[in-house]
Amino acid sequence: MEQTSKAVSVEIVDHVAVIRLDDGKANALGHDAIDGLNAALDRAADGANSVVLVGREAHFCAGFDLNVMGGGDPAAARDLLGAGARLCHKLWTHPQPVTVAATGHALALGAILLMACDMRYGADGPYKIGTNEIAIGMPLPRFAVALAKERLSKRHLQVAGQHARVYTPAEAVDVGYLDAVVPAAEIEDAAVLYAREMAESLHLEPFARTRRYVRGPSAVALLDGLELDLADFSVGP
Repeated sequence: MEQTSKAVSVEIVDHVAVIRLDDGKANALGHDAIDGLNAALDRAADGANSVVLVGREAHFCAGFDLNVMGGGDPAAARDLLGAGARLCHKLWTHPQPVTVAATGHALALGAILLMACDMRYGADGPYKIGTNEIAIGMPLPRFAVALAKERLSKRHLQVAGQHARVYTPAEAVDVGYLDAVVPAAEIEDAAVLYAREMAESLHLEPFARTRRYVRGPSAVALLDGLELDLADFSVGP
């Protein structure tokens, strides 16, 4: 197992790169964790055929580190927003299938990360999933809207995005944040099994080319949205 940051490690077994995000708390993302995830994805691209992203028990990702986003330094908050958006772009365009084990709460950036992955398993339990930015005083970034238009059900897009609704894991399947809900004790095994099937059955060069065909326009929209997000960035109501 290779540690790519304090909160992130990666291990490649049977051509599957298992990336673990675990800061011992709520898995809020600052630069160190984001850099670690980027490095782990690079390591996967070099040595694996498929990727699994796993959170810690009861906590997949609480979003951006609010000590930075609300810490009174707009430049630092703006930089962190850009780093998180580019991580989502990296996941969205990764040349291998990315399966995620959402082990618990996935809020704000945590829910956006789910939208950027391929197959999304959620742990069954009293967990909250959703883009709740507006409820905590921030607009939903344009880069996230680009992903939401691709992954969320049109029936739920307005309420999920503009009303900051959060959902149970079972509800999140219908909304489009998740693809399946499994018992919490089985979630990592389920995600790894699916990723192993992808590693064994897919040819990576055709996969990467098709990825560009399918996701190329939305990947451009994501980056275009980020450029506008950074240009008029502000924090607070």
